Amino acid sequence: MEFIYHEKQDGSLCGLHCLNNLLQGHYYTAVDLAEIAQQMDQEEQTRMAESGIHTDDFRRFMEQPSSNMDDSGMFSVQVLTSALKIWDLNLVPYASSNPIAVAARNNPTEQAAYICNFGEHWLTVRRMGYQWFNLNSLLTSPELISDTFLSLFLTQLQHEGYSIFVVTGVLPVCKADEVLRMEPAVQTVKPKLLSEVKEDDDIRTALAVSLAKAESSSTSTSSKESKLAATKASSEEEELEAAIRLSLGTDSDGPVEKNEGDVKEPDLEDLRKKRLAFLEKRQ
Repeated sequence: MEFIYHEKQDGSLCGLHCLNNLLQGHYYTAVDLAEIAQQMDQEEQTRMAESGIHTDDFRRFMEQPSSNMDDSGMFSVQVLTSALKIWDLNLVPYASSNPIAVAARNNPTEQAAYICNFGEHWLTVRRMGYQWFNLNSLLTSPELISDTFLSLFLTQLQHEGYSIFVVTGVLPVCKADEVLRMEPAVQTVKPKLLSEVKEDDDIRTALAVSLAKAESSSTSTSSKESKLAATKASSEEEELEAAIRLSLGTDSDGPVEKNEGDVKEPDLEDLRKKRLAFLEKRQ
């Protein structure tokens, strides 16, 4: 799937990656989006000034940081919406009563694309050819999503707190769309999240440190106890990796397609605490 355009995470520029992955090309830079955000800030300032520049409301407004961007490169939905309007594309809230949103909830595969936001992270889900792909910039490569799993995937994102928007309008023609119409993609290797790769590295490092400490204290620790400790560490590592896969809705070979009644809301906070506790315990 090397012909699919897929920008990977760079700092906090997921909003930028989300747009370019949606449009399937390097159409925007961080400077472009920053200019849009600054223009929106100036327009908001002008509207506030109409009531007087010496009012408490105007003073408080000027003291607040920009709501359209921050120093890390995070952009608001208003900035992304403005950038998409240049392409005659619009965003419709997936959970709204808008007829387009209702149709999308009834049959998600009838739409062209979705962009999703949670806190400070944006990601794109788009159809190319006759297939759907998760173009999350945190993934090491695009993830193929079956038509059956798409509805469950969007439901899972909603349970995790994501705001989902239906992309309406005609997306730019892209090479991937043309290629995939002739030859559908096959997901041979399940892509991993970049954060998951880092977690794996942290786990390996922590285990190495733990084993080194065990060896240095071998005079006071029996061989049997060392083996038991190593077995426990391995078991905990497997348990942690299983929890990560579960939170992502995947197994070792690819997405786990569950019945709608089986979908459970993953507790990401518990997973984070468990990972941190595991690493601290291993040091």
